[in-house]
Amino acid sequence: MKLKVCGMKDQENMKALASLHPDMMGLIFYEKSPRYFNGVLPEFEKAPELTGVFVNTPVMEIVEKTKQYGLKYIQLHGEESPDYCRQLKQQLANEGISCPLIKAFAISEASDLEGLPPYVAYVDIFLFDSKGKYRGGNGTAFNWDLLSAYTLDVPYLLSGGIGPEDAEKLREFTNSKEAVRCIGIDVNSKFETAPGQKDIALLRSFIEKFVPAGGSTKK
Repeated sequence: MKLKVCGMKDQENMKALASLHPDMMGLIFYEKSPRYFNGVLPEFEKAPELTGVFVNTPVMEIVEKTKQYGLKYIQLHGEESPDYCRQLKQQLANEGISCPLIKAFAISEASDLEGLPPYVAYVDIFLFDSKGKYRGGNGTAFNWDLLSAYTLDVPYLLSGGIGPEDAEKLREFTNSKEAVRCIGIDVNSKFETAPGQKDIALLRSFIEKFVPAGGSTKK
């Protein structure tokens, strides 16, 4: 299990988070988000894998951000079509960039999974989030039992309102049949003191509770 902490924008907060060794750190390149990142990265002793989060962004802008920040993953959180994903993958290949593509989908009922098959050829990882007012970071969860209807081979990250109180529930979920293709969890707003500012002590406590039961962060 990977741990992705998303919505980072403050240098000192990023460095403090990196000391906890999460697998992935998310930077949101969407101007309407309260967690919008448009700054300079700190010097990391050992950096998590940086994930750029984009919403309906022109392909070449994503390519440039990927180069600028050394992104290791690209996450699409808008209405990007399968053909858009194909074009992005092709352009990245043309630039000599090998960067897995994550496509987020908001889930509230099993039928929300029906539109995924056309993406399989172009997306490396799905991310299942909850529906809400914002494009991520809503702090609300969806019914994980709905993922019993997920039968594709593409692995996924579990997101959507995961908070400190969910460690035990996550341990149960990761041992369920619904989690057979789950490769990690994505946390955000439930661990914040303000948008983009993570509570490091709260994250440390959560990691200590979750990791021993099968979650993993790099040591």
